[in-house]
Amino acid sequence: MAEILVLYYSSNGSVRALAESVARGVETVDGMRARVRTVPRVSPVTEVAAPAVPTAGPPYVEPRDLEECAGLALGSPTRFGNMAAPLKHFLDTLGGEWSRGTLAGKPAAVFTSTSTMHGGQEATLLTMMVPLLHHGMLVLGIPYTEPDLNTTRTGGTPYGASHVAGALGDQPVSDEEKRLALALGRRLASVAGKLAP
Repeated sequence: MAEILVLYYSSNGSVRALAESVARGVETVDGMRARVRTVPRVSPVTEVAAPAVPTAGPPYVEPRDLEECAGLALGSPTRFGNMAAPLKHFLDTLGGEWSRGTLAGKPAAVFTSTSTMHGGQEATLLTMMVPLLHHGMLVLGIPYTEPDLNTTRTGGTPYGASHVAGALGDQPVSDEEKRLALALGRRLASVAGKLAP
C-alpha cells in the first residue's frame, strides 16, 4: 500500500483539522494510506531537543518519511503571507534530499489556515509551493470541478485547501472547507497512484 505524507505544523489546531480531512481524502483512494506527521516548534532556546514522538498527535517527521512517500500534502498556518517558521525550518534542512532528488517527480499539494478571509491564504499557499517546485515535485491544486470551490464563503482556493479560523481562532472548519480538504487529499492520492511504478 502506497502512502501519502500529510506533513503539517499547527499552532492552534485549525491546520491539524485540515490535515485530518486531507488524510481522510487520501484514504478514500484504493491502495493509498495517509502517513500523518508534524514538525516541532522552533525556539530561540535549544538546550533540549524535542522528543521524536510528541505526547499528543502524530510523531515528528523524519527524512525516511520523505523517501517512503508516494506524494506529499504540506500544511501550515499563515504568517504574513508565508508558512510558519517551524515548517520553513524543516524544509530548510532538506539540502541532502534535494541533491538526491528524493521528492522529484512526486505529486504535492498544500493547505493553510488564516485568521481572516483576506489574511494571506493564497500568498501562503503559493509560497509553500516554491520549495516543492525546487525539489522537482508536481504541484496540484483544487479544480473548479469541485462544487464547493464555487460556493464557499469561508476558505477554499484553487491553490489548495484553506480555512478561516477567525481572529480568536474560534471558528471550526466549515463543512465546505472539510469537503475541499478531503477532495484535495483524494486528488493527490489518485494522481500518486497513477504515477507510481
